[in-house]
Amino acid sequence: MKKIESFQVNHIDLKRGIYVSRKDVVGENIVTTFDIRMKQPNREPVINTAESHAIEHIGATFLRNHSIYDSLTVYFGPMGCRTGFYVIFKGDLTSQDVVGIVKEMFQFIMNFEGDIPGADPMSCGNYLDMNLPMAKFEAAKFYNEVLLNLTEENLNYPSNN
Repeated sequence: MKKIESFQVNHIDLKRGIYVSRKDVVGENIVTTFDIRMKQPNREPVINTAESHAIEHIGATFLRNHSIYDSLTVYFGPMGCRTGFYVIFKGDLTSQDVVGIVKEMFQFIMNFEGDIPGADPMSCGNYLDMNLPMAKFEAAKFYNEVLLNLTEENLNYPSNN
């Protein structure tokens, strides 16, 4: 049975940060999947589904409307373990390459006002499961505690030793 790459990451020592999860060749192009880890796995409470869902809608809207990253964004969505999000961008990229856009996105989420995009029964299969105040809280916490203080250990996966 083939090993799943994300299951090979040392989650015991994993910090909050932005990590290259994998790179894949699609046709003649490379796409890079990033692990935006907002919570330390197995060491702090995970993100509740309502705020995760709101972050997903607001973050995806931000990326799809960005002047540069609209055409580079393949996917943005939550991890099943609820400790963060995956974002897939076109290109052979490093964590350092996307720090700027991730900071912009989290600033957008933490300052978001108004109706959550796509939070209606016509656009979403679970539109009532949204929590904007907590989404803003989680985004601000990650931005202020992690994104403003990034080090190499927040940008490179820990070894499995």
